[in-house]
Amino acid sequence: MLLGIDTGGTYTDAVLFDHETGQVVAKAKGRTRPDLKIGIGEVLDAIIQNPEVVSLVSLSTTLATNAIVEGVGGRIALVFIGFDAKDGENAGLVKALAGDRLITIGGGHDPFGNEASELDLAALEAELKDLDVDACAVTAKFSVRNPEHEIAVRELMEERGIPVTCGHELSSRLNGPKRALTCVLNARLLGMVRELSEATRVMLSERDIDAPLMLVRGDGSLVSEAFARHRPIETILSGPAASLIGASFLTGVPDAVVSDIGGTTTDIAILQGGTPTISLDGASVGGHKTMVEAVEMYTHGLGGDSEVVVNDRSEETKLILGPRRVVPVCLLAHEHPDLVHSTLDAWQYPVKRYDGRFIGPTGRQSSTTLREQAFLDRIGDGWVPAGSVISSSVDGHTARSLVSRGLAAFSAYTPTDAAHALGIQTDWDADAAKKVSWLMANSDTGKGTQVSLNGEEFARLTIDTLVRRSAEKLLDAALAHDRLSSTSESPLVQDALNRHRGVTRIDVGLDLPVVGLGASAPVYYTDVAEQAGSHAIIPEHAGVANAIGAVVGQVRITRRAIISQPSKGKFRVHLTESDRDFGDKQPAIDFATHALIGLAERDASQAGALEVTTISAFEERSATVGNKEVFVEGLVTVISSGRPRLATR
Repeated sequence: MLLGIDTGGTYTDAVLFDHETGQVVAKAKGRTRPDLKIGIGEVLDAIIQNPEVVSLVSLSTTLATNAIVEGVGGRIALVFIGFDAKDGENAGLVKALAGDRLITIGGGHDPFGNEASELDLAALEAELKDLDVDACAVTAKFSVRNPEHEIAVRELMEERGIPVTCGHELSSRLNGPKRALTCVLNARLLGMVRELSEATRVMLSERDIDAPLMLVRGDGSLVSEAFARHRPIETILSGPAASLIGASFLTGVPDAVVSDIGGTTTDIAILQGGTPTISLDGASVGGHKTMVEAVEMYTHGLGGDSEVVVNDRSEETKLILGPRRVVPVCLLAHEHPDLVHSTLDAWQYPVKRYDGRFIGPTGRQSSTTLREQAFLDRIGDGWVPAGSVISSSVDGHTARSLVSRGLAAFSAYTPTDAAHALGIQTDWDADAAKKVSWLMANSDTGKGTQVSLNGEEFARLTIDTLVRRSAEKLLDAALAHDRLSSTSESPLVQDALNRHRGVTRIDVGLDLPVVGLGASAPVYYTDVAEQAGSHAIIPEHAGVANAIGAVVGQVRITRRAIISQPSKGKFRVHLTESDRDFGDKQPAIDFATHALIGLAERDASQAGALEVTTISAFEERSATVGNKEVFVEGLVTVISSGRPRLATR
């Protein structure tokens, strides 16, 4: 049996899968807690009776994706070698750093791997004196052509006990600022993936489950947990990639728009010929364009637990959903009924900013400023009404900072509350959902008038808004995939969605079915697909498709090398380990291919593959000078793949 686990921001899912018959033997769904071990332990206990039948454990997760979308993660610093501060404005680096430290020092190489400037370690040591971070990202100019400066900095940082991630380890492609962005996100996720891996291992050990542990990467491939731990950025879109593979397995539909709605995000991808498209240019998540090869996925901060806010700048009644995920009030009331009901019962008109919201500590530990620690001390050990501890803009900024770093969490109104208030979901406290719906209905619009007549009307508006936004996101993904210039925001598409009929009839819609995945897909996706001009397919195991996808994949490792021509008659092979010059092109190609096959097969074995199959390819890039084709550079690609190694007994 294969055990698949998916840990998302809201739910932790598990399936026990018979890989010989292709059948789901058992499945379970539990809630993800700040202490990840609790949710993992609950689902394991629900489906595992005999631990000896488990031959492989495979883990997918949306935690990394959610963290990037929500701007959550550890405190980091970027050591930017050979660049200046202005370069940090490119590729969204400043946004990704979000106030964290940017350290620029001299160094770096030229496009052919020659040292362009001496590495200034003295300047770095001066910066390290007051550095207080959870991890560090290091990116040097042209480090993919020569990584020695990144390696030297890494060694210096590791001597001081600082976890480090280097740009040349994550991508072999040029574009220093974009590589630095990928490196920053990777550094911020180091602690999160380590926490998930350790929580899973502890829960497996306590239940005597002795089997290899794999993680799903963003391209849907599997790698060992130890392999993934140093490259957590590759697990962004892990959950969505697993869902896409699970959708293909469950439905057998070769062509579809697959949409997985979770608590934090909606992840959309196009399935064609039964195969997901891989974005070689790099995955885009939360507005960040990375250099991580992953399933071509369109991820949006829109889910069942997205915070619902009344847009008080609009003259019409409009709601803003997400991108921040919060704990639904009905769930908080399920666990803390006295606190929530007494607070909601005491509410009085007019609605103030933090009415109907709560805040509590997550229990995670990290360094804090004096102001942050003082704020946490005011919260105490449990949940409190947000308005009781936030009385100024400074308090609000501090609270948001703690939430963004995963040290505190908000509870507020969500589509999940709306669904409970309307009776279309019944998991938690419906009375609390109705009370907070009534409170939200009394919020003011931009005109200063009341948003809705009653709580039920507000809840219906919330669900209608979620359905409309979801349909718009499906259309955006389809329009982008077809390389069309329109988006769902264009007036013509909006008119079509509003079913305009007059002298002109305007229509827009998907030309493929919609496969709806996620626990709440049966609640929303029939209406979402209809609004997007299509029809929905909701498979039997839609709620655990990600956990199924986690166990039906393969280990796959890709290694690449660039061949440049620094001068006439000289062909230079750029490998991570070293460079090598040749007097002719073909020997350079042969050497690079042979070297990469050895590296890829070694990595595939270390990543957990049992029997490895390897393929290679060469792509030449040339330019026309006069009437002559001139070699610019070549790209050698090697891919090693195989089924994961199973436990033997």
